[in-house]
Amino acid sequence: MDVNQMQRGQQWLEELLRLAGLPADVTTTLNSSFAEESCWLTIDDTDLLPEQIQTMIGTGGSVLDSIQYLTNAILNLSQDRDQQKAFTVELAGYRLRRYAELKTIAEQAAAEVRKAGEEFELKALSSAERRQVHTMLKEYEDLETFSRGQEPDRRLVIRPLRS
Repeated sequence: MDVNQMQRGQQWLEELLRLAGLPADVTTTLNSSFAEESCWLTIDDTDLLPEQIQTMIGTGGSVLDSIQYLTNAILNLSQDRDQQKAFTVELAGYRLRRYAELKTIAEQAAAEVRKAGEEFELKALSSAERRQVHTMLKEYEDLETFSRGQEPDRRLVIRPLRS
């Protein structure tokens, strides 16, 4: 991802926040330690009230997920597929905490599948979270993952790899 794309993401998100009455600075960093290389747009919460932060994160991260979805949709709208980039919107450490939670959930589910020998469904994950869990469990060569169902009731399934 080049600097221009990162700056474009930063400027777009800062303008969205300003229009929402929540002016805040946004910093950009390139991060490849999660599911995919992504430009992290981190909202500076220094001047935000705790209520504003909670509202922007939403129940289960739903509002932050929506902001991230909108950011990705708008910034990749007129881009060729090979030019599209991933943007992750972070606020108050939510994404880092949620990633750690997802890792624990994925590891426990994998252990359960190995023990029981039966498939296990993870519910109530956003599409981005499902993608992260798919990536986390790729290293488990004896398991496979796939998604089942239609939004908003789409679930991630983990099962023993069939030979």
